[in-house]
Amino acid sequence: MPEITERTQPDEQVRALDRLVGSWRVTGGAEGTVTYRWMEGGFFLIQDVRLEQDGEPIVGFEVIGRERPYGTDGPSEDIRSRFYGSRGDTLDYVYELDGDTLTIWFGAKGSPAYFRGAFTAGGDAMNGRWHYPGGGGYDSDMTRIG
Repeated sequence: MPEITERTQPDEQVRALDRLVGSWRVTGGAEGTVTYRWMEGGFFLIQDVRLEQDGEPIVGFEVIGRERPYGTDGPSEDIRSRFYGSRGDTLDYVYELDGDTLTIWFGAKGSPAYFRGAFTAGGDAMNGRWHYPGGGGYDSDMTRIG
């Protein structure tokens, strides 16, 4: 059996995203469902998205984890993701979980466009808000449905 090393085990910060696993009803500026599941091996969390925002469907999937391009010595410092949409769009994010607070930065960590939400006691709901540059944004809440 191969030796367990950093390269063969996901790290603690990636594993902490396990509290997202399951299906959630999303309400607020975008409405619908999202489902999070682990890819085999536990290095990447997959989010399946079926939302509607301003009358437009948002359908796609997101792959969340640490980047580790071929030939590099180790994984990326940030937990990154890329969303692939049914209309051909790709969107990049950085995930940061600190205790019960999840921040999802659009593009790069520290971006003026981001989501910040907090898990409620018990972890079956998250209340948050998307923030956009110039004061825009919208509330976004998730409630576990499965």
